[in-house]
Amino acid sequence: MDIAVVRDDMVDGLEQALDLDADVAHAMRTVPRHEFVDDRPYDNRSSEHEGTRVLAPKLAARLLGALAVDGDEEVLVVGAGVGYTAAVLAELVGSQRVHAVDIVRSVVYDARRNLAHAGYDGVLVDCRDGADGLPEYAPYDRVLVEAGAVRPPRRLLGQLAPDGRLVMPLGGGGTSQRLVAVADDGADGEVVAEFGPVAFRPLLIDGEQRRSPRNRTEREDAEFARQGYFAPTGWEQEWIDWDEHL
Repeated sequence: MDIAVVRDDMVDGLEQALDLDADVAHAMRTVPRHEFVDDRPYDNRSSEHEGTRVLAPKLAARLLGALAVDGDEEVLVVGAGVGYTAAVLAELVGSQRVHAVDIVRSVVYDARRNLAHAGYDGVLVDCRDGADGLPEYAPYDRVLVEAGAVRPPRRLLGQLAPDGRLVMPLGGGGTSQRLVAVADDGADGEVVAEFGPVAFRPLLIDGEQRRSPRNRTEREDAEFARQGYFAPTGWEQEWIDWDEHL
């Protein structure tokens, strides 16, 4: 089987389903997705890797279309994943112009390895809290956030270049999220375009990495249970002298 033919078939299907930009289509025909996704890489399906979501090709194409790069922008990807989106962006703007961050260190290592094997080792991937961005290389003309939040993180907005664009799933979980493009208006960002409903996991903060409970009370109760004491009334009350119990 000629893998290039399979890849072309994938992009042909995307062009029929979406108003796919010609440059994005060409980049997706070029990037060897099988270097990033082991299981049925050219099927239009999402999957899991190291606790992170691997975007289906159609969803990746929607994000890239909303980002609207034209060939010379500096780009930051928040949520490196397996590195595939960053690789397509590297085809569009050049590897040296693409930066990516992820809060999970093992994901960062895998993304680096995948990008190197596919020929995009010029992409910088670092382990960071996504909401903090990567200020050392700011400003960015485009910021792509592959996780949901109820409002654009202010530090990411602050790293946008003048006339820059941040694309992200805006809203809580489930059907309330919508894919939007945001411009920095000096406050919480101004939504300048919408691209339909999406369903992404929430943007993680430090302490909420893979397999960690997102709820603070669950994490804290689990920690005290591990240490041999569990407060039936909830251990968050400040008046409890925990040193007497532990």
